Amino acid sequence: MSNKIHLQWSGEHRFEAGRPNGQTIHIDGSGATGPSPVDTLLSALAGCAAVDIVDILAKRRTPATSLTIDVVAERVDGTPRRLKHVMLNVAITGPGIERQHAERAIDLAVNKYCSVRDSLREDIPVEWTLTLHDTAVAATPDPV
Repeated sequence: MSNKIHLQWSGEHRFEAGRPNGQTIHIDGSGATGPSPVDTLLSALAGCAAVDIVDILAKRRTPATSLTIDVVAERVDGTPRRLKHVMLNVAITGPGIERQHAERAIDLAVNKYCSVRDSLREDIPVEWTLTLHDTAVAATPDPV
């Protein structure tokens, strides 16, 4: 199976990229009018992991009601300014999700299933944190 992407230059450091005859994303090398190429790569990493996390939790019958990932990446000082470390700060909300199961879902997503992670250099550490919120907390009844 192959992926095909078409990229069209829009002037300066701006580009439109996507599948031929499909949806496109705006990429800006300066980061002024859209994500930069590296920001796009980090978004792809977070999105890839998120898909797997959501699927794993759903298969456990504890689906997430909300999931966010904040990515913090460090880059080397030299040229090319490649990534040297990535931190994924994952926040999940959902009733009945146990911490150990959420941690296992993230670990599997990042270290086993995510094809974007697997496509990065092996010497780039990708670590993660978890903030877990349970929405099953009993609500306080409204006063009459």
